[in-house]
Amino acid sequence: MDIMKKILVPVDFSEHSEYALHVAAIIAKQHNAGIVLLHMIGMSDSVLANSEIAEEAEAKYYLNLAKDKIKQYTEKEYLKGISLEAIIQNYKDFEEVNNVAEEKNCDLVVMGSHGTSGISELFVGSNTEKVVRTSNVPVIVIKKPHQDFTIKKMVMATDFANKSVSAYIKADTFAKLFNASLEVVYVNTTGANFIGYDIVDKRLKAFKKELGKDVNINFYSSPSVERGILKYCQEKNADLLVIPTHGRKGLAHFVVGSLAENVSNHAQMPVMTIKM
Repeated sequence: MDIMKKILVPVDFSEHSEYALHVAAIIAKQHNAGIVLLHMIGMSDSVLANSEIAEEAEAKYYLNLAKDKIKQYTEKEYLKGISLEAIIQNYKDFEEVNNVAEEKNCDLVVMGSHGTSGISELFVGSNTEKVVRTSNVPVIVIKKPHQDFTIKKMVMATDFANKSVSAYIKADTFAKLFNASLEVVYVNTTGANFIGYDIVDKRLKAFKKELGKDVNINFYSSPSVERGILKYCQEKNADLLVIPTHGRKGLAHFVVGSLAENVSNHAQMPVMTIKM
């Protein structure tokens, strides 16, 4: 991917989806890309199929409401000059977002999230997690408003799992698009889950061999992987955290599962997930 052509933005008309839309607009202007807005109504098939006057009126009401709201979104001042396409679908399953992204040849999905308590709660059990888990297109998750969105430093967390090389290559492609640096971090947990240097070194050599070039890997020790990733990003003043995902089998082991109690760092920074 030499250029970015289209960005898909799923919207539910919440403030968080507008945060995502604003960021998508900034990226679109930086790369002369278009934006595809997607809203999912989620009405039951029985309502849509029912010819009763009340149900038909209800279906029309929600469809017209969605049309009015999405029209208001397309008229945002920050979207001026951007090629826009608005889609309203009666999807109830957020896995459908991937289908739209592929049908419309989108290079990136940008969406908002209400999560506030760290990486795990950012994804697990949310609609965002469903999109992240099933999207073949990289997803950037936005959690707060950004007046500016300049990516200068990207950090990719890896556990050297199978196919993590493909995730690195995609991350490196985006880093070049954003004119950003890309750092790779491996977090080794202290305590009972500590992995010996010999094992880690073996994984690292296999990673570099498959990649076909030498890449500097930063090692960071922390009581938990989640906390280590966030703390490393904080210390390095990263603008974007990249996390590889394992597709339908769920996210990488350092994303799925409960966080240690009282995680002190919050993933307020943007997170890009890339399917391996």
